[in-house]
Order: sequence, then structure tokens, then C-alpha cells
Amino acid sequence: MGRNLTTVGFDADDTLWHNERFFRLTQDRFAGLLADHAAPEHLAERLLAAERKNIGHYGYGVKGFVLSMIETAIEVTEDRVPAAVIRELIEAGQDMLAHPIELLPHAQQAVEAVADSHRVILVTKGDLIDQERKLAQSGLGDLFDGVEIVSEKTDAVYRTVFERHGDGADRAMMVGNSMRSDVVPAINAGGWGVYVPHGLVWEIEHAEPPIGAPKYHELADLGGLADLVQDLG
Repeated sequence: MGRNLTTVGFDADDTLWHNERFFRLTQDRFAGLLADHAAPEHLAERLLAAERKNIGHYGYGVKGFVLSMIETAIEVTEDRVPAAVIRELIEAGQDMLAHPIELLPHAQQAVEAVADSHRVILVTKGDLIDQERKLAQSGLGDLFDGVEIVSEKTDAVYRTVFERHGDGADRAMMVGNSMRSDVVPAINAGGWGVYVPHGLVWEIEHAEPPIGAPKYHELADLGGLADLVQDLG
């Protein structure tokens, strides 16, 4: 094990495999279904507001997204949304839950390289069944020393996870595409936070980068992770 860094956590969605683009495609489908009732920009604002409100009820993932779309459809049509539209939204969610997994560039090589010298764990949030399905289909499952599917990623959650699977947060790193969920709370917990931008970012996951924090790093992609881990370890 490395002297300073012993444990590396990886986010899953849009860090190891594509995810947000399926939400964007479904949202475009949603806008088309309700084009006679609301402009796309207004509909997007209403849907985002519903998602923010509903996270506490439904958590993250496809199921909460579908329920928020249905709620928004009911609101913008003033309770007159056709049953056929609701049916299509449900089918869109089912399509999302069945989409094949496509790894992002360098994802498998990065996890394999880091796993040779450090403990690696997956720390993701969302629907339990869907996240387990995606991990199984990714082919990466056997590489991880531990998997944590959590309802939210907070400072306290990272302290607990890295204590359970490693030597504490101060000797751990979290790698992900979300500044709000992967980077900032991991640094607040005492660890390293490595931001790997994906390009498509859900607005709820936006946060300002912790510029100046000594344990903050940014990589263009996962191809540079192994070298960074070795440098820090």
C-alpha cells in the first residue's frame, strides 16, 4: 500500500460509464410529448424544480426521474394529461433501465491499474437494483474491494465509507465527474478529490470547484489517474 494514499473510490455514472445522455434523450422525448402545452425551456424548468423537490422522497435515479416527469406533465396540462402520454413516459423509463452499459474512455484501464497497488471501492448513489445491474454489466465488478450504493454523498458518508473500507478519509481519494457529490464532500471529509469532467452535467450536481484546496486535482480523463495515484502514494 502507498504510504499516504491507500484507498481510491470511484463514482459510477458518467465517471466509469455513460448515464446522463440517456436522461437528456428522454427529456427531449418528454418535451416532444408535451409540446402543445409548454415550451421546452419552461418545461425543463418545471421538471428540474420537481426533481429538486422529489429527491428527498424518491432519491436519485430513473424511477424518481420518471415520477417527476409524470408530476410535471400533470401540472402543465392542469390535470388533463392523456393516459397515453403517461404510458409513454413509463415506457421511456423502462427503456432507460434496460439500456446497455458503455464504458467511458480509459475507465477499465484506470480501475485495473489503481487496483494493482491500492484498495478500490465503488461509491455511487441511485436506485439499488439499477446500480447493481449496471455494475454487473460493466464487467468491472470483480475489480472492486467494496461497493457502496448510498442515498446521498456527504462529508459524513465519505468518512464512514473510507473508514469501513480503508484507513480513513485522510488516506483516501474520490474520483468522479460531480463537483457537488464526488469532489467537494470528499475533500471536506479530509481526502483527495479528483474531478474528471464528463461534459454533460445535471444542474443539481453543479458546485464551484474548491480552487486552492491542496487535495483537489482535475484530470481531462481517466487516462491520467494511475500516474496521479502513484505520485500521491
